[in-house]
Amino acid sequence: MSVKKHTPKTLDRRAFLRSAAATGAVAATGAVLAQEGNAPLEKPADLNYAEKILGLTYTDDERATIYDGLEGVVDRVRLRRANAPLQNEDAPALTFDPRLPGKTYPAQENKIALANRSAGNLPKKDEDIAFAPLWKQSEWIRTGKISSVRLTEIYLKRINELAPKLECFVTVMADTARKEAQMADREMSADQYRGPLHGIPYALKDLADTKGVKTTWGAEPYKNRVPDEDAELVIRLRNAGAVLLGKTTLGALAYGDRWFGGLTRNPWNLEEGSSGSSAGSASATGAGLCGFSIGTETLGSIVSPSTRCGVTGLRPTFGRIPRSGAMALCWSLDKFGPICRSTEDTALVLAALNGKDAGDPSSLDHGFNYNAETAAKGLRIGYNPAWFENATDTDKAVLKAIKDMGFEMVEVSLPDMPYGSLITTLEVEGAAAFEELTLTDRDNLLKWQAPQAWPNTFRGAHLLSAVEALQVDRFRRQVMEMMDGIYEKVDVIISPNFAAGLLLITNYTGTPSLTLPIAMEKRQVTQRIHGPELAEDRDPIDLPHTITMWGNMFREDQIIALGRLLEEKFRFDKNRPSL
Repeated sequence: MSVKKHTPKTLDRRAFLRSAAATGAVAATGAVLAQEGNAPLEKPADLNYAEKILGLTYTDDERATIYDGLEGVVDRVRLRRANAPLQNEDAPALTFDPRLPGKTYPAQENKIALANRSAGNLPKKDEDIAFAPLWKQSEWIRTGKISSVRLTEIYLKRINELAPKLECFVTVMADTARKEAQMADREMSADQYRGPLHGIPYALKDLADTKGVKTTWGAEPYKNRVPDEDAELVIRLRNAGAVLLGKTTLGALAYGDRWFGGLTRNPWNLEEGSSGSSAGSASATGAGLCGFSIGTETLGSIVSPSTRCGVTGLRPTFGRIPRSGAMALCWSLDKFGPICRSTEDTALVLAALNGKDAGDPSSLDHGFNYNAETAAKGLRIGYNPAWFENATDTDKAVLKAIKDMGFEMVEVSLPDMPYGSLITTLEVEGAAAFEELTLTDRDNLLKWQAPQAWPNTFRGAHLLSAVEALQVDRFRRQVMEMMDGIYEKVDVIISPNFAAGLLLITNYTGTPSLTLPIAMEKRQVTQRIHGPELAEDRDPIDLPHTITMWGNMFREDQIIALGRLLEEKFRFDKNRPSL
């Protein structure tokens, strides 16, 4: 990583403690505690600032004893910061594993068998070729109906015409794409077929390193960052024969759709953002600017933009795709996944990327099978009627369709647990990943400085209790065990996209999800400035509506197979954005 190094701030011990007391009071309450927040921490009684933050009550004697030991604590912090500076790629010694002790997860043999259907003839119009699903493009290339060079030129032309409107590309790699397409065609001519991604142009979220090409993380402090090596998944996609068109936008440091160059747009409604943080990947895929794209999810960054942009997003089981050479936000949550225009496309991409890599200690060695004919047989579908009571007509139609297909429907419920507490893990890991940004005040370079934005979150996380962070991790294990108990009774859970906290829960358990566009629905929209900030109401317009399936550990095949059946019934592919 070629980030310029900065000298960390240093404070004397008293100044450090005074700063901690004042800042901590503000971070904990969201308001300045009058003059108390500015009072110097110069005597044991002043520790009651920290007690107020953490809900603790100590005696005077206990405060005095604690106070005497704080200088040693501060010394340890100062020594580590001064003598062992950490970079974003330095992963923790402790790694998250979504597999529960004592559980057996059946092995898979890395075999892919798509549904038996014909790709048909090559369309006459370039637009129809551009919007075709990956599996059709793959078959056309394999049978010589289209060359990779022609398909690449179709996408480069569309990128040139439409990407500026969408603000969805940070860097277009036209020369690289043309060279890789030419190579793909030469290999095809020489009977050196690499597989279903051979010659397929794709777009890559700009937090995966590309050697010699800017990888900006969407953020002002890193907009000139040029890595020296490729990320592991870039290597794997190249080995699969895929053609890299360029780097797509992401909300700064993987949050939202606002990046240092602008706001990425929803191709179905240019007056609103595409959601994030895989903003550019979802926007480009929905607009027909690539055969498929790569996104990431920490807490909704595939599900949310896929929902907004009407594309199919697969968030695989945690650890399936190695993150070597990618920006770290939260080591125990970050996941790569494909964003496509068809469900089975996601299986083809996942198959090329799946597998352990030494550069990512959290990556797992577990095979991936997909068989369209068998994966959906005998599925037990979990749902809760309450989730659908106030759902849209489309959500209800999907539930009815699944029932009509004859699947066993099992009512499930989630116990009342403080799932929101899990957010502490993201806050703490994110603050650790970007400690240097906070300590050097370069966090002020980020445009978005609202209370809910990363700079403030990272600052506040430095005042969180280390004990509480560990307790939350223990609670996370309880949630994993709870969900495992539910998946003993069902194979797939179906719900409206953001119902019942399933997005939060399943990201922390590490289980997969598939978000699938179903139909166009009238939606009251607002011009989306950033995150939850809204302005200027708009009349209802037709926009994509998706639904999400939450799968069991390592069983992406089941949610993809069920998704294919829904895709064939509702035929969302007949819709296209009018750009």
